[in-house]
Amino acid sequence: MAAAREGKPDAVRDAIARGAGLETRDAARRTPLLLAAAGDHDVAARILVEAGADPDAVDAQRDTPWLVTGVTGSARMARVLAAADPDYTLVNRYGGTSLIPAGEHAHVDYIREVTTNPDIDVDVNHINNLGWTALLEAVILGNGGEDHQQSVKLLLDGGADRSIKDKSGRTALQHAEQKGQDAIARLLRK
Repeated sequence: MAAAREGKPDAVRDAIARGAGLETRDAARRTPLLLAAAGDHDVAARILVEAGADPDAVDAQRDTPWLVTGVTGSARMARVLAAADPDYTLVNRYGGTSLIPAGEHAHVDYIREVTTNPDIDVDVNHINNLGWTALLEAVILGNGGEDHQQSVKLLLDGGADRSIKDKSGRTALQHAEQKGQDAIARLLRK
């Protein structure tokens, strides 16, 4: 657990060789792979994946190693975990896929990786418990700046449906206009 959390590949290899359990859990039910993913320790994660660690192991907060990548925004970790064939339909405690927090945080490289990598199959139009897609979240919780503009463009290029409305019946365009996000509104009108 410590080796994965601290991103020490040699110590991870050694622990595995000595018989450490790949699915060992800490008090928050996190596995070594989830700790490596949360810390963006891609080499340690790759070793764990190659040893057979479960990319779908759910912790006490309903996170998995894959879902955490949307929060950290690590495209590199997304590639590592994609090799483990995670279940892209699993959702976090908010009912969202990895793309939704990535949209909120404008993780441009991550969104590009997830929407263009043919080995990754995340539903770009998944709706979370709040009634938001990644596109809606990028606008509603975003600041309209360049990273959010790029995120919106990538989501649209990746198949995001601009006509999906939130629970109040408003589209991403309507939110962008209300927030004065002119550049994003222009993207959404195209």
